[in-house]
Amino acid sequence: MVRRTGRRPGNQDTRQSILHAARAVFAERGYDKASIRAIAGAAEVDPALVHHYFGTKDKLFLASMNMPIDPSKLLPEALAGPRESAGVRLVGLVLRIWDSPAGAAALAVFRSALSNEWTARLMREFVVTQVLRRAVTELSLDPAEAPIRSALTATQIAGLLFVRYVLRIEPVASMPAEALTRAVGPSVQHYLTGDLPQL
Repeated sequence: MVRRTGRRPGNQDTRQSILHAARAVFAERGYDKASIRAIAGAAEVDPALVHHYFGTKDKLFLASMNMPIDPSKLLPEALAGPRESAGVRLVGLVLRIWDSPAGAAALAVFRSALSNEWTARLMREFVVTQVLRRAVTELSLDPAEAPIRSALTATQIAGLLFVRYVLRIEPVASMPAEALTRAVGPSVQHYLTGDLPQL
C-alpha cells in the first residue's frame, strides 16, 4: 500500500485550492512578495502543480482575481505610439474593455473591492503591478516621478469607472466611448507626461 504524502493530486479540487490559497497569499503579501512556492505551500500542493494549472505567477494572479483581461497583451499595443497621445489611447482601451462582455466580470471585481478589504487589496495589487507598472515601462517615465504619476492616473481611471459603471451618472453613463475618451484623455495625459506640482 502506497502512503500519501499529504500533497493533493491534480484535479479540479486542487485547482480551486490553489486559487483560494493564491487569493489569500496575494492579499496578505502583495504581488511582489508572493511566490509560487508560498502559494503551493498554502494549498498543500507541489509547486509543479501550480505551474501546471496556471503557468506563470502573472497568469495565476489574473486567475485569482477572476479578471477576464490580460494587461500584458493589451497595454503595449494601446500605448505604442506618440507619448503625447498616450492618455487618450489608455482611456480608449479602458472603455473598450469595460463596454465589452469582459467588462461585466471586471465590474463585479470592482464593486467587490469597494466593500471588501480583502478584494480591495487584490484590486490594488492588480492596478499597481499589472496596469500602472506596465504603463510606466511602456512610456519610459522617469522612475523618480513614476509613483506619483501612476497614482494620479489611477484617480482619473478609477473615478471614470465608478461614475460611468457603478453610479451611472448621466450624461457620462451613456456618452459614446469616443466622446468620453476625448474628454477624459487629456487629463490622464497631463498626469502621465505634464508638469507636476512641487511635492
